[in-house]
Amino acid sequence: MPTDNFPMTPISPHEVRVAVLGRGQVGTALLGQLHSEEAALLERYKIRLVVAVIANSRLMLCRSTGIDLSAWEAQWESASVTVDLDAVSGVLLGLSPSGTHPLAAVVCDCTASEEVAFKYLAFLQNGVHVVAANKRVASGDLVQYQLLRAISQVGPNGKLLYEANVGAGLPILSTIRDLLDTGDKVLDIVGVLSGTLSFIFNNFDGSLPFSSVVLHAKEAGFTEPDPREDLSGVDVARKVVILAREVGLMVHLEDVNVQSLVPLSLRDSSVTVGQFLVRLREFDDDFKCYARAASEQGHALRYVGKIDVIRRRCSVDLQTFPPDHPFGSLKGADNIIQIRTERYDAQPLTIRGPGAGAQVTAAGVFGDVLRLCR
Repeated sequence: MPTDNFPMTPISPHEVRVAVLGRGQVGTALLGQLHSEEAALLERYKIRLVVAVIANSRLMLCRSTGIDLSAWEAQWESASVTVDLDAVSGVLLGLSPSGTHPLAAVVCDCTASEEVAFKYLAFLQNGVHVVAANKRVASGDLVQYQLLRAISQVGPNGKLLYEANVGAGLPILSTIRDLLDTGDKVLDIVGVLSGTLSFIFNNFDGSLPFSSVVLHAKEAGFTEPDPREDLSGVDVARKVVILAREVGLMVHLEDVNVQSLVPLSLRDSSVTVGQFLVRLREFDDDFKCYARAASEQGHALRYVGKIDVIRRRCSVDLQTFPPDHPFGSLKGADNIIQIRTERYDAQPLTIRGPGAGAQVTAAGVFGDVLRLCR
């Protein structure tokens, strides 16, 4: 089922109403992009994107005729009301002052909220499209995922898109769907799928303690507030699940064999972030051994997710690559993914670029909105 692309019904010109859920870094970046491209979209595609709802977990700003995106932050405290996700569809689908309905309504989920993800079913059944940066659905409960995918492919229902779930703004999921839709068969997918872990291992060769590199990554803003969320490998595993499901492997998160980089004694929640960063030094010699083993081969360490479609296996672990391999020459916090198919066998299709950051993630969401509008 998930190998089928969405039947995109063309949306005629005019008004498309949008709700942006989540006003953190990604949501704020998306609002900025929608604002800066307003005039260009109207000229190029004859589309008027009207942001009618902006919400966080407590409050929401609603205006069916459109929120002024140049002043929404100033209006937030005075004009917002208690958030009510059940009311969002009504705001998006209501009559305009001229007595017409919008030609499309889109919810952009820029949260990591389970509560918001739970509302997808109602949105889709109401004919509201959902574009998600939130990975909860695509990597979550398999039955719920399959239900939402099936519903989103039925005529009048909304469509569900989530390009930004893997690789932020990189065209990974859409490329896989295009390959499958044109009759190709995916054999395996291998990728460095975490910008955080890409940055860490692009800066760790054993010359500096691993704990120092992790601390530097945290101070530079590359990690979550608790770096264990990145080092556990769970986020990469979620992306592996999403990719596997796109190529027809109906796997659960628990099916992914994950090598956690968090020492066993530091995984308990009773260990604070500060304590973790200090005690991680106790394991610097262990990580130096990894680096030395890679260096002796002239290789570099990379934290990699893999989907072996033929053997139906998914894994996330630390691997080594020579400098002439695309993974071995990776720089900065870039993501890279190689998709090997029957057509792209000897030379896998490679996609590389920034895979994290508010602006590129917002651009991935924005791109899905435009797919629904064109």
